Amino acid sequence: MKGYPSFNKSQCDSILANAGWIWENYDGDIKHVEDDNGYFDVFIPLSMILGFAEDYRKIIVNMKHELILTRARTDLNAVLQTQRQVGEARTYEDVKITISKLEWVMPYVQLSNEYKIRLLRQIDKPIAMSFRSWELYEYPTLPISTRHVWTVKTSNQLEKPRFVILAFQTNRKAIRENDASLFDHCNLTNVKLFLNSQYYPYNNLNINVAQSQYAALYDMYLNFQRGYYGKTPKPMFDKRKFIDSPLIVIDCSKQNESLKNAPVDVRLEFESSANFPANTSAYCLILHDRIVEYNAVSGDVKKLV
Repeated sequence: MKGYPSFNKSQCDSILANAGWIWENYDGDIKHVEDDNGYFDVFIPLSMILGFAEDYRKIIVNMKHELILTRARTDLNAVLQTQRQVGEARTYEDVKITISKLEWVMPYVQLSNEYKIRLLRQIDKPIAMSFRSWELYEYPTLPISTRHVWTVKTSNQLEKPRFVILAFQTNRKAIRENDASLFDHCNLTNVKLFLNSQYYPYNNLNINVAQSQYAALYDMYLNFQRGYYGKTPKPMFDKRKFIDSPLIVIDCSKQNESLKNAPVDVRLEFESSANFPANTSAYCLILHDRIVEYNAVSGDVKKLV
């Protein structure tokens, strides 16, 4: 969800392919990660999956780093399968991903004696680290209705949302033939994000996918790179491709004074022109500021709240 609005089309066959992200190009050709014998080798920059690694560019002194990886119980959400012919029947191959080797590449900085002395003068007091954190929330099964209100969370003063990304999936979780990396529009007509009583966007979206009326939705997706990275937008999807895997990207970085000194309730309200299909899940990715403080001498780390 974070990758689709962040990356551009030119990165699909380079950085993303090398990280193991299969990309279906505009001709319908699907790239493969594995070779003919089923082996694969990928290189995943942590900046693709962790807000801390993307934003914090300074050195960290005398601190232990731990990377905790948790595997899902099934590999079906990480692969896309097609049926194969076995005799007169068509069936799916049983797939198991086996990781035989895992390396964590970490750059180290070695200082000359002169700069070591300068550094020691800087680390005698706690050091604040500011970055933007990503938090994903899931609503496993939406009720079959045309309107739903989702109370996502309550955030504190220092972790107010800056961007909120909403997406839907129907019959994609652990389904062999369905691509779990894509999303569905579910005949969405309008979305509102509420931070207490303040809401975004200010106008109704008036989406009608059947009549190709989703220009406002694409504009919100298009402007994510400008608002989040401060650069000219170069989106991964053009407007035609976007609706095949739509994301609702809400910029809520401009907030009034009433939200600066109190906890904030994050609530989503969305409507569709028809009932949300059965087995539809909703996902909410919240991008917010985070500040942690560490002491290079004692090794203590604490989150500022």
